Amino acid sequence: MAGSRLPRQLFLQGVAAVFMFAFASLYTQIPGLYGPEGILPARRTLRPQGKGRWQQLWETPTLLWEAPRLGLDTAQGLELLSLLGALLALGALLLSPLRHPAVYLLLWAAYLSACQVGQVFLYFQWDSLLLETGFLAVLVAPLRPASHRKQAPQGRRAGALPHEGLPFWLVRWLLFRLMFASGVVKLTSRCPAWWGLTDPVPAHTRRLVRTSPARLAAQAQRGGHLPHRDSCATPVLRPHSTPALGRLLLAARPKALLATLSLLLELAVYGFLAYGTVHYFGLEVDWQQRTVHSRTTFTFHQFSQWLKTLTLPTVWLGVASLAWELLSALWRWTQVRGWLRKLSAAVQLSLVGTATVALFLISLVPYSYVEPGTHGRLWTGAHRLFGTVEHLQLANSYGLFRRMTGLGGRPEVVLEGSYDGHHWTEIEFMYKPGNLSRPPPVVVPHQPRLDWQMWFAALGPHTHSPWFTSLVLRLLQGKDPVIRLVQSQVARYPFHEQPPTYIRAQRYKYWFSQPGEQGQWWRRQWVEEFFPPVSLGDPVLETLLRQFGLQDKNPPRARGANSTLAQALHWTRTQLSPLEAPALLWGLLVAVGAVRVVQALLAPWSLRSSPEALAIREKHRPAPQKDSGATSEQATPAPSPCSSGSRTTRRKK
Repeated sequence: MAGSRLPRQLFLQGVAAVFMFAFASLYTQIPGLYGPEGILPARRTLRPQGKGRWQQLWETPTLLWEAPRLGLDTAQGLELLSLLGALLALGALLLSPLRHPAVYLLLWAAYLSACQVGQVFLYFQWDSLLLETGFLAVLVAPLRPASHRKQAPQGRRAGALPHEGLPFWLVRWLLFRLMFASGVVKLTSRCPAWWGLTDPVPAHTRRLVRTSPARLAAQAQRGGHLPHRDSCATPVLRPHSTPALGRLLLAARPKALLATLSLLLELAVYGFLAYGTVHYFGLEVDWQQRTVHSRTTFTFHQFSQWLKTLTLPTVWLGVASLAWELLSALWRWTQVRGWLRKLSAAVQLSLVGTATVALFLISLVPYSYVEPGTHGRLWTGAHRLFGTVEHLQLANSYGLFRRMTGLGGRPEVVLEGSYDGHHWTEIEFMYKPGNLSRPPPVVVPHQPRLDWQMWFAALGPHTHSPWFTSLVLRLLQGKDPVIRLVQSQVARYPFHEQPPTYIRAQRYKYWFSQPGEQGQWWRRQWVEEFFPPVSLGDPVLETLLRQFGLQDKNPPRARGANSTLAQALHWTRTQLSPLEAPALLWGLLVAVGAVRVVQALLAPWSLRSSPEALAIREKHRPAPQKDSGATSEQATPAPSPCSSGSRTTRRKK
């Protein structure tokens, strides 16, 4: 993949787009989550311990330590960081000169700074994945734009550098770790839902073998007779795809053919492991009838033995693949011409190669968490290296949907408020299920942190979610930033005129409505009381606040309220607060699309006026003819009589 501009540009633009949406989405929620009157004020997380400046920054790596120097508190510094991060990511998305390693390093540092004070609302796997991918973008981004590179000699790919394949190898390794761990943890967790997927597949699902799991789930939701285990159906590899692949390989250049064969070999090894896994676990595929049958042929102990046998070889497979990539990079370096360019390429290859090997060693520690035996047999140097940089989140362990919840109904917490303790009114959130007649809203690419955490809170008792007690306190106090997290339009909040005297919470189970039910999107069933009725000054509430350390012992100091920067942040917040978060993010998306269209329309004109185009036109422009007669005689050694006579006539004139 070295020297290929399109994958690099697509990857960098994709990372920039995700950073832009992440920062913009977080910005809209900062006052309610981390402000002085928020659920978990950020000022509590950054308290000087009397350590040196650099030691403090290394132990808690966040740029928000510098907020007091700007006259801002921690929440205001987080707002400034989110705004700058969104604008910088927008610039990297639209302007190729900003797709530079320094820009992506700043984006990564800004998001890491936010995660250090984000507490439970930023403890999600996609936040860790964004940090790891964002740091890889630092290595993927070129030091110089492709337009500024010297034109490569004829027969070589323009802009190809020896080290460019190494960062992409790290991206492939990250995807493999993500997929492998996400599949393994579903069985190591002993979740009955996942272990129940080994039942036989009914015969009436034969036509669905080539259907994606998403479509299967959609059909089941519409009332079709499809249990959850049908989602194990796998796509069929079409036989006629092999000749097309052969024609593609025959048409490729030698170097591209070598790279393609290397990638296919790597995929073949992974495919062999997957094929062996499927047959070992008892999945039988009938390609003629297009059916999938499964049977229970293993126990948890047998699966653990298989995992112990497989995990360490995958590590060595990664080592061999990385060694091949390093040797390929060295071979490409030997093809560089010119001692100055060769020296520059050697320095870059050394730096990127060292970083690639270090990141690979670091990633082995969280990758081996799935199998304790392999984790203990890793090189001690890898453990020490990981322990040194663990707080930077350069590599993380992943396990999506470790335990499947909601099979017997989606658990949801419903808050209720009252003025007298007898008549209760439900407090409806904007994005989570609540009102039975309200359809699920479209929030992408916004991530409502509070609504998402409410679902996690419903999976256990409220004592497992200490922030919930703080949420109840802020609603009893009638704090406007928290109310805007519940309803961005305050008039829709049932207690917008006066805070409720009492608040309690009930736990329900939600299901989608049946096809025949008109006007209803949900149906629910009461399960139990989730949080007891409390009021301000209630001994139960005060005990919980004191137990979780959520009491405000000292009132927040108004730091820098009159500074110019603080006033600018307040003005920006005032202008953007009327917009709902999804509308703001969709507006960003539409603006990016409009700018892209304008860039595409102006691209031909910019190419004509570019320095490269001007140089090419100057190179092919004919030289001025000082002596037309002499030039004509040299260029035409044997002129015809007619042409000679006409030339003589012109000379006389």
